[in-house]
Amino acid sequence: MNDQIQPDGSDAYESAHEYEHGALGDAEYAEFMELAAEEGFDIEDVEGAIEAAGHGPLPVLAVVGRPNVGKSTLVNRMIGRREAVVEDRPGVTRDRVTYEAEWAGRRFKVVDTGGWEQDVLGIDASVAAQAEYAIEAADAVVFVVDAKVGATDTDEAVVRLLRKAGKPVVLCANKVDGPSGEADAAYLWNLGLGEPHPVSALHGRGTGDMLDAVLEVLPDAPEQSFGTAIGGPRRIALIGRPNVGKSSLLNKVAGEERVVVNELAGTTRDPVDEIIELGGKTWKFVDTAGIRKRVHLQQGADYYASLRTAAAVEKAEVAVVLIDASESISVQDQRIVTMAVEAGRAMVIAFNKWDTLDEERRYYLEREIETELGQIAWAPRVNVSARTGRHMEKLVPAIETALAGWETRVPTGRLNAFLGELVSAHPHPIRGGKQPRILFGTQAGTKPPRFVLFASGFIEAGYRRFIERRLREEFGFEGTPIHISVRVREKRGAKKK
Repeated sequence: MNDQIQPDGSDAYESAHEYEHGALGDAEYAEFMELAAEEGFDIEDVEGAIEAAGHGPLPVLAVVGRPNVGKSTLVNRMIGRREAVVEDRPGVTRDRVTYEAEWAGRRFKVVDTGGWEQDVLGIDASVAAQAEYAIEAADAVVFVVDAKVGATDTDEAVVRLLRKAGKPVVLCANKVDGPSGEADAAYLWNLGLGEPHPVSALHGRGTGDMLDAVLEVLPDAPEQSFGTAIGGPRRIALIGRPNVGKSSLLNKVAGEERVVVNELAGTTRDPVDEIIELGGKTWKFVDTAGIRKRVHLQQGADYYASLRTAAAVEKAEVAVVLIDASESISVQDQRIVTMAVEAGRAMVIAFNKWDTLDEERRYYLEREIETELGQIAWAPRVNVSARTGRHMEKLVPAIETALAGWETRVPTGRLNAFLGELVSAHPHPIRGGKQPRILFGTQAGTKPPRFVLFASGFIEAGYRRFIERRLREEFGFEGTPIHISVRVREKRGAKKK
């Protein structure tokens, strides 16, 4: 994953200076800052870039509420762009459910729970289901209520869920377009969730004050720190579209029937976390088959599957993506892969039902992998059969390989020697009479590996992809996405040199 200036993070550091300096120690940090000063970069900008790219895991904020109260409109207001689908009817949010937002210099993830089908298990149950999945992965919750309508029975049901979960809650009284509506918002004190914040998500009124309240309850980083507990099990999310064999795989690695398996997709109702001994080690497997669906309401089922998968991926270190090898790779398979990549998790691709393939299907599957999954050629691949147990012994080595890549760090000196050779041998193409150069860089974090490169001018996306490719060739990084952000030297900075 590459962006000109897109820091992303997912690591936890034990001491304050490590957190501020990303993955750089004090001596390496001081040496790096000297280099930055010599090249004419603004020191504060460099410090900010390293701190942002080396940031700990981003806290997760869930936006929940009943249909058509303006959840997706509020999410768009938070992230500052129109990404979540908005229409004046319930049930239009689909596919992607997680976005990044920033307020007052703090970054966090927002889970939009706007999508559903009103007839899935009845309206109250569908609200409860979507809220439950989002709250599971969240560090704090914004509960959106329509101030004009007031608290309904469905709202009361969500309040009971929130109290049970024990997560911090900010109450958003939406659709308050003027002072006259604030009296309606005041009635929501009766919900017992504290002060209702009057907001108009559509016009932006009051959203700043509400976000200030969000920052007060949102932790700087999630309580969970990856792999820091001595001897603690690593967390693996089994993800994939319905009926690819996630529950069967979990039962096979557990050596017993721990999860109900049925040919009907979506038979796992609740999330199941299992501690399992495999390959001489203890692992925590999260089964994400549960999507609470009805077969004839496929759209609603797909939405719940996405929300459930997003919640599991946020809790995991490794995503094992199961794909049914007997069927063509689907758009939904690709969306699930993208979800894991964007979350910055280590990844293994497991092609299930391999024992059912004939030679012709294997040939066409290889072609599909090249065209549909070419962007994750770095992910270890295992061909397994959850039914027969074939090649299950290859799963643990693939997971360990992905974790090793996820945690790999290249020292700054070695990285800059590599960048120097790369730029000399393959300079950036000349554009508009100018030739931008990568001047130096550092790896500011791991889990996943996150690099900050400092350049003399804008670096094109194709050249950044080339750099990522060569980084992988040189240093490995098998089984992990790589985040690269590029900082361009400002003209005023050049004068300081």
